[in-house]
Amino acid sequence: MKLITRRTRREEGKRLTMEKLKYADITEKIIGAAFEVHGFLGNGFQEVIYQRALAYEMKMAGLAFAREIEQPIYYKELDEEIGRRRADFVVEAKVLVEIKAVTVLEDVHLAQILNYLKAYRLEVGLLINFGSRSLIFKRVVKTV
Repeated sequence: MKLITRRTRREEGKRLTMEKLKYADITEKIIGAAFEVHGFLGNGFQEVIYQRALAYEMKMAGLAFAREIEQPIYYKELDEEIGRRRADFVVEAKVLVEIKAVTVLEDVHLAQILNYLKAYRLEVGLLINFGSRSLIFKRVVKTV
């Protein structure tokens, strides 16, 4: 019989939660890469600097991604696109990553990623802010 301490219970709970999250294996690697970037660069740079560093770290983590490519925007059930917009990253063709370098994330940033998920017909996104002293990220899931 294994003795379960508070720490192992907490870790086990985290593991079970991550297993239940859609694309948890991908988002966990992206978040780890973001922490690596922020730990090295800190805050104060423009978005593009963090984007380039994050691309390097995700490549080192073995993640396939597209960066700054135009993504089609869809409306309701229309099969044809109604426009295009450049996404910061689409990782493993499943997870949208939107980068910010602002002092404080605002509701408009969260609304933006939710709208992008809907328009791109993706389900999971990460909003990552490198602009504050501590790295801030929000895992966003589009619901029906």
